[in-house]
Amino acid sequence: MGPLKGVRVVEFTGIGPAPMAAMLLADLGASVIRLDRPAAAEAMASGAGGPHLSEGRTVLGADLKSDVGRERALELVARADVLVEGFRPGVMERLGLGPDTCLELNPRLVYARVTGWGQDGPLAHAAGHDMNYVSVNGTLHAIGRAGGPPVPPINLLGDFAGGTMFAVTGVLGALVERQGSGRGQVVDAAMVDGSSLLMSMVHEDRARGSWTDERGANYLDTGAPWYDVYECADGGYLSVACIEPQFYTAFLEGVGLTDENLPHQWDRRGWPRLRECFAGILRTRTRDQWAAVFDGSDACVTPVLSLAEAPDHPHVRARGTLTREGERVVAGPAPRFDRTPGRVTRGRELPDAAKTLEEWGLKGWARGG
Repeated sequence: MGPLKGVRVVEFTGIGPAPMAAMLLADLGASVIRLDRPAAAEAMASGAGGPHLSEGRTVLGADLKSDVGRERALELVARADVLVEGFRPGVMERLGLGPDTCLELNPRLVYARVTGWGQDGPLAHAAGHDMNYVSVNGTLHAIGRAGGPPVPPINLLGDFAGGTMFAVTGVLGALVERQGSGRGQVVDAAMVDGSSLLMSMVHEDRARGSWTDERGANYLDTGAPWYDVYECADGGYLSVACIEPQFYTAFLEGVGLTDENLPHQWDRRGWPRLRECFAGILRTRTRDQWAAVFDGSDACVTPVLSLAEAPDHPHVRARGTLTREGERVVAGPAPRFDRTPGRVTRGRELPDAAKTLEEWGLKGWARGG
């Protein structure tokens, strides 16, 4: 099941973007074996919870600082199509598992390295987290309201958008290239690079003179009154994103306004007046009442749902975008494929280790080591 059925991935346990990359590959059908410390692997096999984003893959124990553990890791590497690791630069080399060693053993291997700063540069060996990576490339500076400080977007931009997604893109690109060359290669997925690339449209607008470095003053950063979030009568919120003129007209019709006596949509001098007008009207009804008004329209207006409410939205529920596993909310696979659909790997029992090892040609391999 899944377009990556038959692809074998060995994952070295980590945090954040690297395990999510392995999770997405597993969702797409790859056979993933995650190497963890022996005690941690045994605990998960016994039903204990593992690290974030570690579900749905076979977990095996290997003490990578020991000769036996390293040999076991190399046995897997020799049979793998992809290796995923998220350590600081040099760690895998010190363990005897660096790209030179692994690619000499398995020349077809795609060796994916997910880090914050990348494999080279002045900060390559420095510690960091999502917010640090999006700070130095200007991304964080652009997010926030006028007159306020930058607002960290949880850890979505650096870790998962800039790191995980570009790691997976790199893996898939290298697998395609390998079909012609017969050779693997190293994928250097740096969060500072990926999140910078995500800002391409903003950089383009800035070069055209249609974007300023001032926060909350641009058309996509809450500067425009028709691209913002508004509080309703019940304290709930409504997202208004009517950029195109026909959508803006539909929004005005929905709230009972005409544009005859209003500033032009793109007249920045009139934005404060528009904002005050919109805010006053949207406070007269509850969030769900406004949602009902705009349901089925092209006004680009939607309710801001909580994490608890989101799985019950009709569209989200119909597509299986979010589902409930007991008390837990689980995201469905993405993207969708018509012939080889992916699968949800979260909230499920771990795959049988013995069966996975046998499929990899390692029958009789013990779980710990």
